[in-house]
Amino acid sequence: MIAQFRSFDRSVQLLLLNQFSINVGFYMLMPYLASHLSVTLALAGWAVGLVLGVRNFAQQGMFLIGGTLADRLGYKPLIVAGCALRTGGFALLGLVDGVPALVIASAATGFAGALFNPAVRAYVAADAGPRRVEAFALFNVFYQTGILVGPLIGLALTAVDFRLTCLVAAFVFLVLTVLQWRSLPARAGSPSGDSVLADWRLIFSNRRFVLFALAMTGSYVLSFQVYLALPLASGSAVLTAVLFAVSGVLAVAGQLRVTAWARARLGPDRSLVAGMAVLGLAFLPAIQGGWTGLVLCAALLALGTMVVFPFEMDKIVSLSGDRLVATHYGLYNTVVGVGILLGNLLTGVGFDAAARAGVPWVPWLVLTSLGLGCAWALKNLAARVDSRVAGSTS
Repeated sequence: MIAQFRSFDRSVQLLLLNQFSINVGFYMLMPYLASHLSVTLALAGWAVGLVLGVRNFAQQGMFLIGGTLADRLGYKPLIVAGCALRTGGFALLGLVDGVPALVIASAATGFAGALFNPAVRAYVAADAGPRRVEAFALFNVFYQTGILVGPLIGLALTAVDFRLTCLVAAFVFLVLTVLQWRSLPARAGSPSGDSVLADWRLIFSNRRFVLFALAMTGSYVLSFQVYLALPLASGSAVLTAVLFAVSGVLAVAGQLRVTAWARARLGPDRSLVAGMAVLGLAFLPAIQGGWTGLVLCAALLALGTMVVFPFEMDKIVSLSGDRLVATHYGLYNTVVGVGILLGNLLTGVGFDAAARAGVPWVPWLVLTSLGLGCAWALKNLAARVDSRVAGSTS
């Protein structure tokens, strides 16, 4: 991994390290925020939901804005601005206790992610060039490592005082802001020269891209069940921690090998189909319940995500035609965010209804069907493209 890391340009190396640090700072704080709001500050349930919901909406709902700004202003300014905004948001979360101020702080942390997320991915894609798939595989290793390390640091800090956790997380983003401002090379976006509305019309009219985004939403709904369905089924904090650890460790240890194997044996389109199918089939062991079934489910979800992610990020650039890349990433993330929201709502309702009806296995089969259905959709999309290419060259 070190040799691959060193083989990339300095800008890509910085972005990989930055993404690790971003996730450390974020995950040292966010897993413990709900408990701080409800226990330490004694806020009502609706207020806790409001604070957390505003953060999610400010990020998922504003990705398109962040991507558009990145293409027009350049990638570096949006990355720096996002980290600076999250510095202030996290610091504010630790210093205030009133609902209005907490909502403002939460919105700032969410919008910060909408600013730097599409810009980072577009920057990596631009500077990695033909090595995009390899770069995004390495990106996921750093991403998952941050997710593993962050909560452990946050647990130790929160045991002292959650406000200390907030201030340390803010300091991490402050350091990131300064380092990226000083060290990250400037990188122009990929503007079209047209108005914002014209750019958005162009992207929405890109039927292949929109259909791909809709099909890939299933992968995020399925992989997110590590945070929802599996903890609900486990009923144990220890087992939940084991599931998170299994998922993260496998991603860190196996991502590069899995990507190399999939690239050599399957190719991009077949890797996406196979990975999506694995994500769906991952829920079959969960039907049996127990530690073994749930741990195997988490492991297969990690494997499916490892197969999908690098080729997914590369495909977005290909479908964009190297135009408005950050804007495409922004819209893609917005579509995915809406899908996760609806998917989690329906999953929660489904588990409750199945438990009442005495058929707890049904939601697992529904999730499997979703994965296989999305895999079928991806296969059909790839087949259509292949047939058009064959027709144009005949």
